[in-house]
Amino acid sequence: MPETPGAGTDRLMELLSVSLGAYYGDFTVAAAAEGLTASQGKTLSVLRRGPSAMRALATTLACDASNMTGIIDRLEKRSLVRREPSPVDRRVKNVLLTADGERAVDAIRAGMRTTLAGLETLDDADRDVLAGLLERVFAVPDAEPVTGGRTP
Repeated sequence: MPETPGAGTDRLMELLSVSLGAYYGDFTVAAAAEGLTASQGKTLSVLRRGPSAMRALATTLACDASNMTGIIDRLEKRSLVRREPSPVDRRVKNVLLTADGERAVDAIRAGMRTTLAGLETLDDADRDVLAGLLERVFAVPDAEPVTGGRTP
C-alpha cells in the first residue's frame, strides 16, 4: 500500500500525546514552585478566562463537584480566588480570580521553562500557524485572532 504524504492521524495523536505530557509535566513543576497542586494551577488558569460557576468549573476540569469545592476552598484561603453570588441566579456561586491569583498564573507560566524554550524556537509566522491549527483542532471558543504576538 503506498504511503500518503504528510503525517497520518496516528502520528499526530502520538505527537499530541508527547507534547501534552511535556506541557503538563512542566506545568506541574511550575505550579509546585508556587505551592500549588496541578489541579489548583489548572483551576486558576481556567479562571483567567473569566468568572465561572462551580459546576461549570468541575465540568471544564473533568472532576467531581465535591472535589472542586475542596480545590476552591484551598485557593480561597490563600486569597487566590473569591466566591460571589451569580447576578442571574443567587443560588449559584461564581468563582473569580483575584489579583493574587492573576500573579500566581503569571508565575506558573513564567516558570514553564521547557515549554517557553520550545515556543521560543518558533518565529512569529510559525506561532501564527500553530495557534491557528490548535484553535481549529480544539475548537477554541471565542479565540482571539492571531496577531503574531509572543504570549505563550
